[in-house]
Amino acid sequence: MAAGNNRPRRGKSSIIKRGNRYSIIMNLQDSSGNRERKWESGFTTKRQAEKRLGELLTQIETGLNVAASHTAFGQFLNEWLERYVSKRVRGSTMNGYRQRAKHIVGGLGDVSMVDLRPDHLIEYYDSKLSNLSGSTLTKHHHLIVDCLSDAIKWNLVTRNVGIAVEPPRAPKKEMKALSTGETHRFLDNCTTEPWRTIFHTLIWTGIRRSELLGLQWNDLDLDMAFMTIRRSLVRLQNGTYVPDEPKTSSGARSLDLAPSTCLLLKQRRADQERDVELLGIPSSQANFVFGHPDGTPRTPSTVTQQFRRIASRAGLSGVRLHDLQHTHASLMPQHGTDIKTISTRLGHSSVAFTMDTYAHLLPGMQKAAMEKFEEAFAVTGQLLSGSIIWRISNHRRTRSHKHEVGTTRSANKNGYASIS
Repeated sequence: MAAGNNRPRRGKSSIIKRGNRYSIIMNLQDSSGNRERKWESGFTTKRQAEKRLGELLTQIETGLNVAASHTAFGQFLNEWLERYVSKRVRGSTMNGYRQRAKHIVGGLGDVSMVDLRPDHLIEYYDSKLSNLSGSTLTKHHHLIVDCLSDAIKWNLVTRNVGIAVEPPRAPKKEMKALSTGETHRFLDNCTTEPWRTIFHTLIWTGIRRSELLGLQWNDLDLDMAFMTIRRSLVRLQNGTYVPDEPKTSSGARSLDLAPSTCLLLKQRRADQERDVELLGIPSSQANFVFGHPDGTPRTPSTVTQQFRRIASRAGLSGVRLHDLQHTHASLMPQHGTDIKTISTRLGHSSVAFTMDTYAHLLPGMQKAAMEKFEEAFAVTGQLLSGSIIWRISNHRRTRSHKHEVGTTRSANKNGYASIS
């Protein structure tokens, strides 16, 4: 990956005609005194060559590495990812970057860094809209902008053309959550193991698929009904699995487990110990709670595929695996759980993010809170149906009396009356 550390100095530059085309000749010298002759050919008119020469001279004056700036964008993007970005992001993030880069290189890879224009990006986005979503192209756009931002810092280009372009608007995904009845119907159609335990755990804890697949037995204390999320398990493009630490401190969290979840997980452990014994492999090899009998991790896509099959049998259309997390978050407020607890269980970075994501739940949470508040007083016998009317009328008389006293005191303060 070329970087603009040695700023070239201008030497003698000229334009010559070769046949019916014009060429630019630039003589450059770096800070060490090394000389280099730079050619650009193929201009049909002298005016085109003069304009291009002016651009190159301006780039030199601003410290641009002219040689590096003619690197193909696709080459620079790949080198930037592998040599620079890969050492600064998580494995799962890098995996996603590589996937996006394949598309970008296919569409923009042959354009040189210095020749990249906003219309190139617009044309690229338009060509991809037929098979990629707006949200995916937005991620492509962010990667291009970040890449060019570093290219500016390294004096490879003078402007970030990505900033001049808006990516296709990504429609907001409709969040779906199963009702209590739909949840029962889904689980009723999930009768085989380990799938019933897998999907029960996802619904009852709200953890993500990668967190579930990264669970190890030392993350669980089933006697104390406790689960600790320490990692995610990510499958890279080459088929290898890498553990990823949570992105934020809130992602590493401890969760209380329901009794039913503990019972299912205890049975899961017993089944796994039996399989390990039958296969004759060391028990230490079977660390993953939901791994295969031989101890290897379960492929993430198989969990998604199995979910779709079960959802289809249950007559639940348009539901995604990730909606099980929304289901957990949506059902908890109905039983009086506060937003802070929900945010903690989901591993969100802030309560504000949770409130923004689940704003539609807030009215229901307030209603549930008031019902619990009234139930608390009903238990003490203070809100019996026969005394409610008396208490309301008494409340009104009390307010009326306070109003009269307040008026009298106000008059006394102004010297018009006194209170005996």
